[in-house]
Amino acid sequence: MADSFDLNQSHAGSRREFLRRTFAFSAVAALAPGALLAQAAGTTDSPLPDPAHPHLLLVGDWGTDKYIQQQQQVANGMKRYVDVRNVHPGANIYLGDNWYGTMTGVDSTRWQTQFEQMYPDSHFPGPAWAVLGNHDYERRVVNKVDMQLSYAAKVKGGSRWRMPGRWYTFNYPETNPMIKFIALDSNLPHTQDHDMLWNFTMSKDHVAEQDAFLRAELAKSRTTPFVGIICHHPLYTNGVHKDNPILIQAWDALLRQYKVDFYMTGHDHDLQHLEFAGHPTSFIISGGGGAELVDWSIPPEKRGPFGARVLGFSHMEFERSAIVFRHLDQDAKEIHAFRKTPDGKVDILRPRLS
Repeated sequence: MADSFDLNQSHAGSRREFLRRTFAFSAVAALAPGALLAQAAGTTDSPLPDPAHPHLLLVGDWGTDKYIQQQQQVANGMKRYVDVRNVHPGANIYLGDNWYGTMTGVDSTRWQTQFEQMYPDSHFPGPAWAVLGNHDYERRVVNKVDMQLSYAAKVKGGSRWRMPGRWYTFNYPETNPMIKFIALDSNLPHTQDHDMLWNFTMSKDHVAEQDAFLRAELAKSRTTPFVGIICHHPLYTNGVHKDNPILIQAWDALLRQYKVDFYMTGHDHDLQHLEFAGHPTSFIISGGGGAELVDWSIPPEKRGPFGARVLGFSHMEFERSAIVFRHLDQDAKEIHAFRKTPDGKVDILRPRLS
């Protein structure tokens, strides 16, 4: 199991030891189901969402240029879930790969057809908090990073779109907040597998600035019961992209040191939930927003407690003393759920079938 190490240490041996132990941890977790906190479905039924509670929805890998019908199916499932369960999300979180392919700028019609109308304010009137994915860094006609950072300010009459920076924070809900979200840009240099279209990753200056920001935010005294990080790339995943050694080196020790409760991403086109014994963080992947589905690198039954190769989205419900997290498929069917308390206890719940 990887210990917590200060990655600011200049001693190369300490860094090598950190990496050695971290990768040993990752390998053991991949091969030994006994290392998991939870493997089987829970025995307690997932509760019906309470309309009186705060809610938000999450979706990643949604802005496809080739699979618009799949994106529409997931968006319709999100709207159906809001209607049938009487859930009124005060915000949505968009976990990156917001715009695949070519965009012509803030005036592109895709902003209307694939965001404003795809996720209408009739169902999602709250802020749409977004982070940058690797496809958002593609060099296609315009700088898609700058486009997303400037979109809301240039929309006449305003927009629900929220990307105030490459990294930022917000509390949710606004009144009596339960969680502090730290939004990050996970496109660190060398995190990508491609050299041509996706070589426009973060600059070294941006990496240093974000690292200082993240450490400062984590070091602040907590004002909310939970802290969660949202970005695009997973640290650990059973999906085709595999565990990310660059991000593990950069962030895993910080997650442990500051007991970050949730690390939520997209990137792999599936729905996952990973828990590791001794690790305070629940690792969530919600990358089923519409892009093509991909295969596993590790079967979910070997490292879980959950993984499903499906289109879909996710839901966070904020009870008075816990968060209930749900994965839903494209038809708004609940396929996984768990409850987490501020002391780190995770209870896997039996999904509600009707």
